[in-house]
Amino acid sequence: MSVIPYLPQDLSEPRALIDAIRARRGGTLLNLDRMLLHSPTLAAGWNVFLRAVRTELEAPPRLCELAICAVAVLNGADYEFVQHAPLFIEAGGTPAARDALRLVGTDAFDAWMFTAQERAVVALTIEMTRNVEVSAATSGAARRELGNDRHFVEIVGVIATYNMVSRFLVALGVEPE
Repeated sequence: MSVIPYLPQDLSEPRALIDAIRARRGGTLLNLDRMLLHSPTLAAGWNVFLRAVRTELEAPPRLCELAICAVAVLNGADYEFVQHAPLFIEAGGTPAARDALRLVGTDAFDAWMFTAQERAVVALTIEMTRNVEVSAATSGAARRELGNDRHFVEIVGVIATYNMVSRFLVALGVEPE
Protein backbone atom coordinates (compact mmCIF):
# COMPACT_ATOMS: atom_id res chain seq x y z
CA MET A 1 0.00 0.00 0.00
CA SER A 2 1.35 3.41 -0.92
CA VAL A 3 2.61 5.63 1.88
CA ILE A 4 0.90 8.71 0.40
CA PRO A 5 -1.95 8.83 -2.12
CA TYR A 6 -1.23 8.73 -5.83
CA LEU A 7 -2.14 11.81 -7.79
CA PRO A 8 -5.11 11.23 -10.13
CA GLN A 9 -4.67 9.46 -13.47
CA ASP A 10 -6.34 12.40 -15.25
CA LEU A 11 -3.86 14.94 -13.87
CA SER A 12 -3.30 17.71 -16.43
CA GLU A 13 -0.91 20.20 -14.80
CA PRO A 14 1.87 21.01 -15.25
CA ARG A 15 0.80 20.35 -18.83
CA ALA A 16 4.20 20.24 -20.58
CA LEU A 17 5.60 17.83 -18.00
CA ILE A 18 2.51 15.60 -17.98
CA ASP A 19 2.54 15.53 -21.80
CA ALA A 20 6.24 14.57 -21.84
CA ILE A 21 5.71 11.77 -19.32
CA ARG A 22 2.65 10.49 -21.16
CA ALA A 23 4.60 10.54 -24.44
CA ARG A 24 7.35 8.42 -22.88
CA ARG A 25 4.78 6.04 -21.40
CA GLY A 26 2.59 5.57 -24.46
CA GLY A 27 -0.19 7.87 -23.26
CA THR A 28 -0.67 6.88 -19.65
CA LEU A 29 0.69 7.75 -16.24
CA LEU A 30 2.02 4.84 -14.24
CA ASN A 31 1.72 4.67 -10.48
CA LEU A 32 5.39 5.65 -10.31
CA ASP A 33 4.66 8.81 -12.30
CA ARG A 34 1.63 9.63 -10.16
CA MET A 35 3.85 9.42 -7.09
CA LEU A 36 6.75 11.39 -8.61
CA LEU A 37 4.41 14.18 -9.70
CA HIS A 38 3.95 15.20 -6.07
CA SER A 39 7.22 17.03 -6.89
CA PRO A 40 7.09 18.32 -10.48
CA THR A 41 10.76 19.28 -10.27
CA LEU A 42 11.76 15.74 -9.30
CA ALA A 43 9.42 14.25 -11.92
CA ALA A 44 10.87 16.45 -14.68
CA GLY A 45 14.47 15.48 -13.92
CA TRP A 46 13.52 11.84 -13.49
CA ASN A 47 11.73 11.78 -16.85
CA VAL A 48 14.71 13.19 -18.77
CA PHE A 49 17.29 11.06 -16.97
CA LEU A 50 15.38 7.76 -17.14
CA ARG A 51 14.49 8.32 -20.81
CA ALA A 52 18.22 8.60 -21.56
CA VAL A 53 19.07 5.52 -19.50
CA ARG A 54 16.27 3.50 -21.08
CA THR A 55 16.67 4.55 -24.72
CA GLU A 56 20.04 6.12 -25.46
CA LEU A 57 22.67 3.68 -24.19
CA GLU A 58 24.76 1.40 -26.42
CA ALA A 59 24.98 -1.45 -23.90
CA PRO A 60 22.85 -4.41 -25.00
CA PRO A 61 19.23 -3.93 -23.83
CA ARG A 62 19.04 -7.59 -22.72
CA LEU A 63 21.92 -7.02 -20.30
CA CYS A 64 20.43 -3.75 -19.06
CA GLU A 65 17.07 -5.43 -18.38
CA LEU A 66 18.82 -8.38 -16.76
CA ALA A 67 20.55 -5.99 -14.35
CA ILE A 68 17.32 -4.07 -13.69
CA CYS A 69 15.40 -7.25 -12.88
CA ALA A 70 18.19 -8.44 -10.58
CA VAL A 71 18.21 -5.07 -8.75
CA ALA A 72 14.43 -5.30 -8.36
CA VAL A 73 14.61 -8.74 -6.77
CA LEU A 74 17.56 -7.89 -4.53
CA ASN A 75 15.78 -4.79 -3.22
CA GLY A 76 12.29 -6.31 -2.97
CA ALA A 77 10.91 -3.88 -5.56
CA ASP A 78 8.06 -5.91 -7.05
CA TYR A 79 6.86 -2.92 -9.07
CA GLU A 80 10.23 -2.68 -10.82
CA PHE A 81 10.29 -6.42 -11.61
CA VAL A 82 6.72 -6.39 -12.94
CA GLN A 83 7.58 -3.46 -15.24
CA HIS A 84 10.93 -4.80 -16.48
CA ALA A 85 10.54 -8.59 -16.70
CA PRO A 86 8.52 -8.27 -19.94
CA LEU A 87 11.17 -5.89 -21.31
CA PHE A 88 13.84 -8.47 -20.48
CA ILE A 89 11.90 -11.01 -22.58
CA GLU A 90 11.43 -8.49 -25.43
CA ALA A 91 15.18 -7.83 -25.40
CA GLY A 92 15.98 -11.53 -25.89
CA GLY A 93 15.82 -13.00 -22.39
CA THR A 94 13.97 -16.27 -21.97
CA PRO A 95 11.00 -16.98 -19.71
CA ALA A 96 13.16 -19.52 -17.85
CA ALA A 97 15.84 -16.86 -17.24
CA ARG A 98 13.18 -14.39 -16.09
CA ASP A 99 11.83 -16.94 -13.64
CA ALA A 100 15.34 -17.81 -12.42
CA LEU A 101 16.00 -14.13 -11.73
CA ARG A 102 13.36 -14.24 -9.00
CA LEU A 103 15.94 -16.20 -6.97
CA VAL A 104 18.96 -13.97 -7.61
CA GLY A 105 21.01 -13.44 -4.49
CA THR A 106 19.88 -16.71 -2.89
CA ASP A 107 21.53 -20.13 -2.77
CA ALA A 108 18.75 -21.41 -5.05
CA PHE A 109 19.74 -19.06 -7.91
CA ASP A 110 20.95 -21.10 -10.91
CA ALA A 111 23.63 -18.86 -12.41
CA TRP A 112 24.72 -21.59 -14.81
CA MET A 113 21.64 -21.18 -16.96
CA PHE A 114 23.04 -17.77 -17.97
CA THR A 115 25.91 -17.00 -20.34
CA ALA A 116 29.30 -15.96 -18.97
CA GLN A 117 28.49 -12.37 -19.94
CA GLU A 118 25.13 -12.49 -18.13
CA ARG A 119 26.73 -14.10 -15.06
CA ALA A 120 29.28 -11.27 -14.96
CA VAL A 121 26.48 -8.67 -15.09
CA VAL A 122 24.54 -10.48 -12.36
CA ALA A 123 27.64 -10.68 -10.13
CA LEU A 124 28.29 -6.97 -10.67
CA THR A 125 24.65 -6.20 -9.88
CA ILE A 126 24.72 -8.22 -6.67
CA GLU A 127 27.91 -6.58 -5.41
CA MET A 128 26.83 -3.04 -6.33
CA THR A 129 23.39 -3.50 -4.80
CA ARG A 130 24.43 -5.25 -1.60
CA ASN A 131 27.86 -3.77 -0.91
CA VAL A 132 28.13 -0.65 -3.10
CA GLU A 133 31.87 -1.35 -3.42
CA VAL A 134 32.77 -3.85 -6.12
CA SER A 135 35.76 -6.18 -5.98
CA ALA A 136 38.50 -5.94 -8.58
CA ALA A 137 37.74 -9.52 -9.62
CA THR A 138 34.06 -8.77 -10.27
CA SER A 139 34.81 -5.50 -12.08
CA GLY A 140 37.50 -7.17 -14.16
CA ALA A 141 35.23 -10.04 -15.16
CA ALA A 142 32.42 -7.66 -16.12
CA ARG A 143 34.77 -5.44 -18.16
CA ARG A 144 36.15 -8.47 -19.96
CA GLU A 145 32.74 -9.97 -20.69
CA LEU A 146 31.18 -6.68 -21.79
CA GLY A 147 34.01 -6.14 -24.24
CA ASN A 148 34.54 -2.41 -23.85
CA ASP A 149 34.62 0.26 -21.19
CA ARG A 150 31.62 2.15 -22.55
CA HIS A 151 29.36 -0.86 -22.05
CA PHE A 152 30.87 -1.45 -18.60
CA VAL A 153 30.23 2.16 -17.55
CA GLU A 154 26.70 2.04 -18.95
CA ILE A 155 25.84 -1.20 -17.14
CA VAL A 156 27.24 0.26 -13.89
CA GLY A 157 25.06 3.33 -14.55
CA VAL A 158 21.97 1.18 -15.16
CA ILE A 159 22.55 -0.73 -11.92
CA ALA A 160 23.07 2.50 -9.97
CA THR A 161 20.02 4.13 -11.57
CA TYR A 162 17.69 1.25 -10.87
CA ASN A 163 18.91 0.96 -7.30
CA MET A 164 17.70 4.56 -6.97
CA VAL A 165 14.39 3.67 -8.64
CA SER A 166 13.82 0.62 -6.45
CA ARG A 167 14.57 2.53 -3.28
CA PHE A 168 12.04 5.20 -4.26
CA LEU A 169 9.42 2.56 -5.08
CA VAL A 170 9.93 0.57 -1.90
CA ALA A 171 10.14 3.58 0.44
CA LEU A 172 6.86 4.99 -0.90
CA GLY A 173 5.08 1.65 -1.30
CA VAL A 174 4.40 2.13 -5.02
CA GLU A 175 2.27 -0.80 -6.14
CA PRO A 176 2.19 -2.50 -9.55
CA GLU A 177 -0.66 -1.38 -11.79
